[in-house]
Amino acid sequence: MDTTKNPWTIHSREMRYDNNWISIWHHEGLNPAGSAGIYGVVHFKNLAVGVVALDDDMNIYLVGQYRFPLKQFCWEIPEGGAPLGKETALDTAKRELLEETGLVASHWEVITRMALSNSVSDEEGVVFLARGLEQREAEPEETEQLIVKKVPFEEAYRMVNDFEITDSLSVAAIQKVKLMGYEGLLNK
Repeated sequence: MDTTKNPWTIHSREMRYDNNWISIWHHEGLNPAGSAGIYGVVHFKNLAVGVVALDDDMNIYLVGQYRFPLKQFCWEIPEGGAPLGKETALDTAKRELLEETGLVASHWEVITRMALSNSVSDEEGVVFLARGLEQREAEPEETEQLIVKKVPFEEAYRMVNDFEITDSLSVAAIQKVKLMGYEGLLNK
């Protein structure tokens, strides 16, 4: 099997929906078995960017907010979108951390990259570990009503394991930091 070749034969592609953040594309063609098929793809116009803000005492900063698609309040790491080709992931991470928590960091490290829902979308994400934190004034966007809390990292890890944190970027990020701790990569 050639893993570099698309096994679908696409006959048509049509945009069915478009806004500032996403577009939805309808594809028709032949599926890998050679039968007629359709495929819908959600194209994201932003790179998802997350920040694990970890202080010297191994506390993590979480942001809570109501998430419209889920119709529920969610805890997650500070996150935002980097407009493709307009802002770097690091600049977005710094901006979102300041906006949502009022924190600035002196040390930044990419700890994971991921495809967030690769069966239906092309959305990609990157997560930074931010250390050397300094508190300033938060600057939330007008569309955000946020609650920020600082918890011991182990509490955030428990929240992941107890399904209190279910956001995919946050789950992957917190588990990655836990693994980094086991591997001795979190030098204080």
